[in-house]
Amino acid sequence: MVDDRPENLLALEAILQGLGHDLIRAGSGEEALKKLLSEDVAVLLLDVQMPGMDGFETAAHVKKREKTRDIPILFLTAIDGEAHQAFRGYAAGAVDYLSKPFDPWVLKAKVGVFVELYERRVELAAQADDLRRRLARYDSAGLGDQARSASDAISRARAVAGPQASPLLLELLEEALAATRVLQDALPTASALR
Repeated sequence: MVDDRPENLLALEAILQGLGHDLIRAGSGEEALKKLLSEDVAVLLLDVQMPGMDGFETAAHVKKREKTRDIPILFLTAIDGEAHQAFRGYAAGAVDYLSKPFDPWVLKAKVGVFVELYERRVELAAQADDLRRRLARYDSAGLGDQARSASDAISRARAVAGPQASPLLLELLEEALAATRVLQDALPTASALR
């Protein structure tokens, strides 16, 4: 929550505290940018009119940083609903633009949705990391090399058996070769895991 007026921060806190999440306060754009260096944030509520760095400038800095560029920004403003101000907010990277006084239930609902999306994104990232680690273990265990070796051995056995081998043996060798190819395709290389 970023606002240069403490009473506005207090009001936002009163509205949002029921969501059960940590609320981080900043009294200026500069302070918000400093806090974003060390805090993970689900959504940024940003006042437009602030002395020094205004909300638009703050949003531009947020969107330039790799760590913060995906944080959804909700602009909160007392500016009397001028269309060009809303356009400026969206152009700066806002996902929404609310004029004060706003409906506290609407704000709470919107913030709740963005927090839920953030939690799902964190959960998916953790699952993807876990999957990458598991696949890397398989690859580092040499299963890919073992599957290639098995495939080569089966190919050599098929060549040695030649056309005079029993049809059943040739069929079994073909099935084994197909199975090792499926295994090779299922085990990505370490470079593909990055």
